[in-house]
Amino acid sequence: MDYFIKLFLSGTAKGSIYALIALGYTMVYGIVQLINFAHGEVYMIGGFTALIFGGFLFTLGFPVYLVLLISVFCAVVFASAFGFTIEKLAYSPLRNKPRLSALISAIGISLILQNFVLLMQTEKYLSFPSYLPELAFIEPVREYLNSTQFIILFTTAVIMILLTALIKFTRIGKAMRATAQDKDMALLLGVNINQVISVTFIIGSALAAIGGVLICSYMGQINYYIGFIAGIKAFVAAVLGGIGSIPGAVLGSFILGWTESLGTGYISSDYEDAFAFIILILILVVKPSGILGKNQKQKV
Repeated sequence: MDYFIKLFLSGTAKGSIYALIALGYTMVYGIVQLINFAHGEVYMIGGFTALIFGGFLFTLGFPVYLVLLISVFCAVVFASAFGFTIEKLAYSPLRNKPRLSALISAIGISLILQNFVLLMQTEKYLSFPSYLPELAFIEPVREYLNSTQFIILFTTAVIMILLTALIKFTRIGKAMRATAQDKDMALLLGVNINQVISVTFIIGSALAAIGGVLICSYMGQINYYIGFIAGIKAFVAAVLGGIGSIPGAVLGSFILGWTESLGTGYISSDYEDAFAFIILILILVVKPSGILGKNQKQKV
């Protein structure tokens, strides 16, 4: 039973990271009906930004908590800027074009960002320092949950609450919901569609950056390819929960995290990445709209 609890909590922490990335996928899809396959690379850029600024601040003798705060802030700013720029340059001109055009553009941007970081850094894994502090009150349950996992879970929970409040109770949140429901009607009612889409990309990119810093601190390493794998898994989580549904993205992320953790613990770690695609195939066969997704009829 102890072994199961450890695996379950580890999967919960992993699912929390997937949730931060999957939210970006599902928010963008819910509003512009676009799968942003470059989203994983934004997550990777957030991690590299924190590594670069964190290393610089460490050499200047900054305390750990300041290094953490400044590094996360810089990662969020840089990732958000990338997300905003990608939307304006690669997606906005194709908004009224066939969806295949935007999809190809997204894949192209993903490859460009991968190779850009590869040229600027290295193809090898780099050591990533743990910016997350050790928490004394975790000591009694450290056998099941360490400080890094607790911080990941706590941070994700706070972000989910803030994001829910943003969407439900703020002006921009209402505009996002209106745009997702009916863009043409929202435009007639005075909603600035372009602004809403840009804000959506910025929020999604910021969440991905936070996820990048957390998971790299947890794993202790980073390289240019981590965004592709994490992005694909987060996309699977979003589809599993119901693409376009924020609660669905969170639920799908946790299910994927638990499946990977329990699967590697009881079956084999060699199949960790395969579990995500097995789940994707099963959900597409059984319920293509996802667990919390709704079947939508389209005119042809």
